[in-house]
Amino acid sequence: MMETATALFLGFILLQRFSELVIAKRNTARLLRKGAYEVGASHYPVMVGMHCAWIACLIILGYDESCAFGWLALFAVLQILRLWILGSLGSRWTTRIIILEEPLVVRGPFRYFSHPNYMLVVTEIIVAPMVLGLVWVAVFFTVLNAAMLWVRIRVEHKALAPLRAA
Repeated sequence: MMETATALFLGFILLQRFSELVIAKRNTARLLRKGAYEVGASHYPVMVGMHCAWIACLIILGYDESCAFGWLALFAVLQILRLWILGSLGSRWTTRIIILEEPLVVRGPFRYFSHPNYMLVVTEIIVAPMVLGLVWVAVFFTVLNAAMLWVRIRVEHKALAPLRAA
């Protein structure tokens, strides 16, 4: 039987990720209308599939697990960082690599780090399974995500190089 805390945690992750896809789709459309363009579209379905599999593992393997409240507290802190990142990017936040030929965002956490959103996702891919005691899920998806980010960050850096030089 699913515990209330576990149900709330898993429900939160589902609602958050679905909401983010809606926001990302809206922001992507707005950016494209402004003349932006997408790079790395070929790897995007693989990334989405990986994240869907991660969520499926959390639900299928973690639905009857108890929440480890120390890990849950860390996850909550990460959500505050997520809001800071999303707020800093505003309408430029999306799940795709969308290049808008305007100055890069350098406020909020982007003042300190090149890829704070990727850093956050790396941490969440570890922390969320640990909330449910799913160590192997954390390890397995950390390796998959590292491979995905290796591809994604290279594509993004190449596309943004002209904007950084300006």
